[in-house]
Amino acid sequence: MPELTDIQRLAVMALPILLAITLHEVAHGWAALRFGDTTAQSQGRLSLNPLRHVDPIGTVLVPLVLFFTAGFIFGWAKPVSVSMYRLRQPRRDMAFVALAGPGANLLMALGWVLMMVLGAVLSHTLPMLGQPLFFMGHDGIIINVVLAVLNLLPLPPLDGSRVLAALLPARYGAAMYRFDQIGLLVLVLLMATGMLGRIIDPMINLVTHFFYWLVLNLLR
Repeated sequence: MPELTDIQRLAVMALPILLAITLHEVAHGWAALRFGDTTAQSQGRLSLNPLRHVDPIGTVLVPLVLFFTAGFIFGWAKPVSVSMYRLRQPRRDMAFVALAGPGANLLMALGWVLMMVLGAVLSHTLPMLGQPLFFMGHDGIIINVVLAVLNLLPLPPLDGSRVLAALLPARYGAAMYRFDQIGLLVLVLLMATGMLGRIIDPMINLVTHFFYWLVLNLLR
């Protein structure tokens, strides 16, 4: 298939990115509601409308700047508010709420596998439709795998830190919540030095190759 221009690539990536961040946050809110916390529901954050979740800087400005200057995309959405002590079993339930976001991304990656397969099939008969769908499925898999793996890092304020906090003794688990700002600075430092890629790239490659293996097997 032909290479895409930067503008075409950005257009193809737009929908997977919006869906990835929207459903990630909705999954957190939905899980919190299931475990007794209505905060996200009362704030209208269970909506599938991306505008409810878009952060003008993190979802629009930063990704665009990085795409045209560094050739990759990184960003974030407005985090869903969860009142931990409204959950029925706060420590345990918070872990499940945290896992819901990455879990939603992995389920979306499966959906993009089917889109990639459909695009490959249609590219022979309807290339004007099939090729964009193929590239969209390809990017959808990568975006969702990266978002899932990154968020599972046990570094505050990422989802993995909430899971780790539930597994640690209560005193140490509670202490992790006080390091969100420091953890964010550490995350930026890891990105700036290239260390973040060295940490998560092996797992991203492993999971991504699994989804591509599914694509190849479905096309046989």
